[in-house]
Amino acid sequence: MSEVSTAKKKRVELLFAAFLLLVGIIVFVDASQLHSTYSQADAIGPKAVPYIVSGILVLSSIALGITVVRGNLAEGEEGEDVDLSQPSDWKVVLPLLGFFVLNLLLINWAGWVISGTILFFGTAISLGSRRWVLTLVISLVLALGSFYGFYLGLGIKLPAGILSGVL
Repeated sequence: MSEVSTAKKKRVELLFAAFLLLVGIIVFVDASQLHSTYSQADAIGPKAVPYIVSGILVLSSIALGITVVRGNLAEGEEGEDVDLSQPSDWKVVLPLLGFFVLNLLLINWAGWVISGTILFFGTAISLGSRRWVLTLVISLVLALGSFYGFYLGLGIKLPAGILSGVL
């Protein structure tokens, strides 16, 4: 391995350690602004988990920084079935990104069932599915199943959108 690639790898890993530190600080600041609205009888409370996550992020970033400065760099993934010398397939990535953004734009207005169906259908088609009718039926079943799974199983209401009187 040449010195240029080692120096570049070291900078990238130190940048990642700095990113972890920044996220840990943001989580700590955000957790410090939480206000408890319940009885203070519980010693732990809702602030404990964000503080723990913040501490883990900060300690991990420090440990990673020390490890990188000492010269222990991560080994590059060689991949088993992936040819890493080939560029990204933007003909697949861009439609996937487009369907994800479309889901974000539609979810409140159209509801999860419609936007989720479009998301699942678009993802499958982008990844190469050519059985469009079957893919559409499976996408609808997945969207409905996840809608009712969240509602009945977890008690979380996903947006119903324009189907609010039907679902």
